[in-house]
Amino acid sequence: MKTDLLDFIHYCQVEKGLADNTLRSYERDIGQYIDYLLEHNITQVQHIERSSIVAFLHHLKENGRSSSTISRTISSIRAFHQFLLREQRTVKDPSELIELPKTGKKLPDVLSTTDIEALLTEAAGTSSFAKRNKAMLELMYATGLRVSELCSLETGDIHLQMGFVHCLGKGNKERIIPLGKAAADAVEEYVQKARPALMKKKRHDVLFVNHHGNKLSRQGFWKILKESAAKAGVEKSLTPHTLRHSFATHLLENGADLRAVQEMLGHADISATQIYTHVSNRKLKDVYLHYHPRA
Repeated sequence: MKTDLLDFIHYCQVEKGLADNTLRSYERDIGQYIDYLLEHNITQVQHIERSSIVAFLHHLKENGRSSSTISRTISSIRAFHQFLLREQRTVKDPSELIELPKTGKKLPDVLSTTDIEALLTEAAGTSSFAKRNKAMLELMYATGLRVSELCSLETGDIHLQMGFVHCLGKGNKERIIPLGKAAADAVEEYVQKARPALMKKKRHDVLFVNHHGNKLSRQGFWKILKESAAKAGVEKSLTPHTLRHSFATHLLENGADLRAVQEMLGHADISATQIYTHVSNRKLKDVYLHYHPRA
């Protein structure tokens, strides 16, 4: 089964072109699944029954795994068994009738425009690092990029004169995102005045670099974001995804079309974008309660 897992991951990487994060999730989820099966003397995929999967899921629940984690694990197991069936390594799919647990959709955390303004203002500075941080934060809020997409940008992906960013997102899907003047100005200043100093004579096209002149990691950006938020007095707990949520929510609150926001976010399914309409509706309710004389 370990060999089956390696073949499945290779298939997802080469033939389906799935993102590295998705591959790691599959490898982790299915690896735990296989370990559980082996511990219970199930060594061949042909011997896996629906009851084996149910027992594994109960094991996860008893060990405190959340409904969302279990739901993701079920999706991973389903994909694995569908691969085995397609490759004729088994004649049945025991995961076929496994139901996903019901999970309440958690509304994303969103910064107010005041907090965004404070964050971006605080990031301003004259040092090379300050110019880099300012450019990254402005770009994240202006485009709704995922942090992995931000860190993977190359200098040729930013088209300042034409005002757009070329992005390679999940599953190697390309998209074009408009770029506002504030973000374009910040990126231009970073590229011209800060990046050359940070590169330390290294030669590559990665846009945002660390103090060694190498590609900035997702963890590195998260640290920068938390430090900038603390300096700006932003008390709300935030992650890199908070800027993406704020980007989408603020667009919709100001009348943007849902389909356009879906395109900019790179969502394959519009249902993933619709959660931001709930955030906007909550904002409308707050406005109504505050301003209506008989609310």
